[in-house]
Amino acid sequence: LKQTKLGLDLTGGFSAVYESSSEGVEDFDSKMEGTISILQARLADKGMTEATVTRQGDSGIRVEIPSAAEDPSTISEYLSSPAKLEWKDANGNVVVEGKHITQAKAGNMNGKWVVSFTLDSEGTKAFGEATANNIGKQLGIYVDDELISNPTVNTAITGGSGVIEGNFTSESAQDLATQIESGALPLTLREQEVRMISATLGYDALQKGIIAGIIGIAVIMICMIVVYRLPGLMSCIALLFYIVAMFFCILTMPKVQLTLPGIAGVLLSIGMAVDANVIIFARIREEIAAGHSVAQSIDIGFKKAFSAIFDGNITTLIAAAVLGLRGSGTVKGFAATLAIGIIFSMFTALVISRWLVKALYGLGFQDKKFYGEKKEGKSVNFLGKRGVFFGVSLAVIVAGFVGMGAHKAGDGQALNFSMEFKGGTATTVAFDKDYTIEEIDDQIVPYVEEVTGDANVQTQKVADSNSIIIKTRTLDLDEREQLATAMEDNFGVQESDITSTNISSTISNEMRSDAVAAVIIATICMLIYIWFRFKDIRFASSAVIALVHDVLVVLAFYALSQTSVGSTFIACMLTLVGYSINATIVIFDRIRENLAMSNGQRNMDLKEVVNKSITQTLSRSINTSLTTFIMVFMLFILGVSSIREFAGPLMVGVVCGGYSSVCITGALWYVFKTRFSKKKK
Repeated sequence: LKQTKLGLDLTGGFSAVYESSSEGVEDFDSKMEGTISILQARLADKGMTEATVTRQGDSGIRVEIPSAAEDPSTISEYLSSPAKLEWKDANGNVVVEGKHITQAKAGNMNGKWVVSFTLDSEGTKAFGEATANNIGKQLGIYVDDELISNPTVNTAITGGSGVIEGNFTSESAQDLATQIESGALPLTLREQEVRMISATLGYDALQKGIIAGIIGIAVIMICMIVVYRLPGLMSCIALLFYIVAMFFCILTMPKVQLTLPGIAGVLLSIGMAVDANVIIFARIREEIAAGHSVAQSIDIGFKKAFSAIFDGNITTLIAAAVLGLRGSGTVKGFAATLAIGIIFSMFTALVISRWLVKALYGLGFQDKKFYGEKKEGKSVNFLGKRGVFFGVSLAVIVAGFVGMGAHKAGDGQALNFSMEFKGGTATTVAFDKDYTIEEIDDQIVPYVEEVTGDANVQTQKVADSNSIIIKTRTLDLDEREQLATAMEDNFGVQESDITSTNISSTISNEMRSDAVAAVIIATICMLIYIWFRFKDIRFASSAVIALVHDVLVVLAFYALSQTSVGSTFIACMLTLVGYSINATIVIFDRIRENLAMSNGQRNMDLKEVVNKSITQTLSRSINTSLTTFIMVFMLFILGVSSIREFAGPLMVGVVCGGYSSVCITGALWYVFKTRFSKKKK
């Protein structure tokens, strides 16, 4: 794997610390928040969506950036540059300020890189007057008081847009456009230090994650071959093609970095790729049992499976697109890998798998025994137990809210929010030897956890030194002294070699609001799409309620188990949203099909249609939940503690998603259909 394609949590990077003075500055805290937001915007435009920007102490800002091809000092200079844009006349008077620019973009014009811009109404008026008053004269363009262009005004420019020319490269033009658009920094920053740091999870975490993935995929392939025979073997070949193609795309696409949330997207897309083949092969076996030839069954099976695969994947792709456009930070990383996975999943299932199965048949494997058959059994009366299912779900959700209320009354927080949400303390300790990441986890971290009483501890090594940065929840003075004493007594560290400072949360309020807004918008878009495709608002509303149900159940698990709520919490919830909606679509697709068939069978009532549909898709629901669970379970068993904090709730989510698709979604639709219909059945 290329180092430049891994996020900060997996590969490390460098840390830059800036200081600003509050002396003589009004509303300093507000301007600090504004500066942090601008730095985050500049990093995001560079494709570094996984970088973190936190407030350190009262007047410091710490930026941590994944390993990049660019020199750290170059990026640091780019970040801290004020980018004050001004237009000045020949007498040196400022006639227009860059603060009036609403949009700036880099582009190529006549073989030269330029920056085009658009002004607000005030800027448009000022720019029009400035150009009208300086026709035939030069109007200098200055960035941070440096002249970059000095064009002659030929005519008044009143349209509110223009072009900045200079000796730009594509990169420098893009950097200037970003700096101008994000605005000048509210505060003057002075670089204090730039140093290399290790990963927050470490190479060991990545290695164990890869091993877990390989084992999980191997187990899934064995299951597919055992259950679906030769078509299962062909699906394994298609799955390998999918995995190779997907990772090649991730590692070659610009501005896509593989992080723990990204791995979540990969896992979900692998589960969906397997799910698509499960749907297809189950259909083929049903058609063989119905008396069709193998050739006919293959054609009919792929045809009937198409709508479920298409709608399920498109619905999830809509969610990924919204999350990518509206989200920030780790949300964008998740959305990118999920979208890539969905596209390749559809291609491998509908094209590669079809071609392989057809080739298999053409090679002479034409007997039904190679494919198996699934005879339709008696429908299970799922709707008869809907009261029990609804009651169990409601009890779990209520228990979650009660637990959150109890925790809120006890220690002041409903969930066990980690330092990513609350901020904390960063303690830098200079040891007398160079510890490996494994030694840090085994020897040093236990003493830290003993002092803090909290397993949520992050450590980073500082390159070319024996120093280690230990990030914990916020420590009071007594706890800082206890930690210093523990380091002195057990590792011979001197008090002068220990420094501590408070740090803000890495997940800012803006990132939280962006994530919430993205999920809400994605849910609305999915509701509209399902409504459009199924021609019934009751399908859409049932799907959304089931999605909310799954999220609330997992939230209850977080509350009752007091699992740490950090950056992986967002990844877990987003993974669950994609998984849940896909499972629901499969059930609804079969209900839609059986409804159409029941129009000619007046002896089949609505309840029988729903029970039959759930029963027909039961094996798919179990098999898909099982294969996805296996992938996540391997991560839980073999992963490091931070990965287990992600995998544990996700396993609950997979089980809950399977449960809701079988026991909740069809029952919800039936209730809506019978209670909100002009003609009840």
